[in-house]
Amino acid sequence: MFRRLLVATLIGILAALAVALFHAAMGLLEALLLSNRSGSLVNAAESLPWWRRLLTPAAGGFAAGTLLWIWQRRTRQRPHAPTDYMEALETGDGRFDTPASLIKSCASLLVVTTGSAIGREGAMILLAALAASLFARRFTPKEEWKLWVACGAAAGMASAYHAPLAGSLFIAEILFGTLMLASLGPVVISAVVALLVSHLLNGSQQPLYQVTLSLPLTAVHYGLMLATGLLAGLCGPIFVWLMGWSHRGFLRMRLSPPWPLALGGVIVGLLSLLAPAVWGNGYSTVQSYLQSPPLLGAIAVVFACKLLAVLASSGSGAPGGVFTPTLFVGLAMGMLFASFTGLWLHGSEVAIMLGLAGMATFLAATTHAPIMSTLMICEMDRAICATARLVDGQRAGIGAVANATPGLDLPPSPHLAAPGQYTGSARAARRAADRAIRRSADPAVFCLRRR
Repeated sequence: MFRRLLVATLIGILAALAVALFHAAMGLLEALLLSNRSGSLVNAAESLPWWRRLLTPAAGGFAAGTLLWIWQRRTRQRPHAPTDYMEALETGDGRFDTPASLIKSCASLLVVTTGSAIGREGAMILLAALAASLFARRFTPKEEWKLWVACGAAAGMASAYHAPLAGSLFIAEILFGTLMLASLGPVVISAVVALLVSHLLNGSQQPLYQVTLSLPLTAVHYGLMLATGLLAGLCGPIFVWLMGWSHRGFLRMRLSPPWPLALGGVIVGLLSLLAPAVWGNGYSTVQSYLQSPPLLGAIAVVFACKLLAVLASSGSGAPGGVFTPTLFVGLAMGMLFASFTGLWLHGSEVAIMLGLAGMATFLAATTHAPIMSTLMICEMDRAICATARLVDGQRAGIGAVANATPGLDLPPSPHLAAPGQYTGSARAARRAADRAIRRSADPAVFCLRRR
């Protein structure tokens, strides 16, 4: 028992260090390539001349695509070990193809730091799980490797999202298919330790999103939250379909690598000429809107451009996640709904409340994991815990609609495979979800197709 506690603690520390290393690499590249030290890609985009704003995402996509293409040409065979943690947990024994995983993470680093509208958290979780796998293979028996990879993945989610409980629930229930203490205990310990280490490294214990809500709740607010949930339940499947449609569109172009990723970057660059906020995963934009909601026209323009940028980046096969972009789409949807109902005054807490409701319900509608989504939003933004009953009410509102529709699964890279041939990670996620009687897709994983 003590040995497992010690190993779980050490893996939590390693995972936090892996996430911190990726953060540091991002900061270094942004400083070198964009002369940006603010940590916000939106600020970087606003400070660049128009031609650099246009070309930078395309250059990053081209560089990432070239890196992946060269690696594929050098190996010329499918790796014998998995390259992401879902596949390692479901189809393997906890071992990774370490070089391929590092190449994938480097490619993700390139597209993320050059402005592509894709999430950075997928690579962070992958590196955390990889660090756990390497440690486990060196110091623990083989039959425990999968458990420690799960601990590393949960710890990576805790460090990236500041959500140890939601990350542990996802890993233990969705991937393991059980909430037994034997598997859940070490996972939670690793996640909590990783969060504590991240706080120490950052010198701050602030939540991921800082919001102040003092609005007294009324029956009208509950009704609006329920309506937001129903709206998210209707829009979630549309968003999933649009991502699939975008991916199929890039495949039909039959572009040779690395041009699909470069084309996706060009589209993001063009959209950024109209709205610089399309750069990046949407974190800084979400934080800005939660602090001071913009006017209807501004949020409508950014919402439309950001949605197109996310579709272009994910459809082109840019390696990364879509979790944070999904949160922005949900936030904007909730705030737009607040304005259309005539209850939104500039800076009104009603807009913030419905924006938070949109984040939780849209995430639940696309992942089909309402409990995990509710916990995730509560942990990322501690203010929403004061209105947990609202989140629960909106979750009930989307249940009838969301449960009958496909969940979100990030489309694989078109330049690494033929159409219709998915890697084991996508199939593994679906099998794990079926066993847990919940169709759910990992919001942060990025899957690649291979020949």
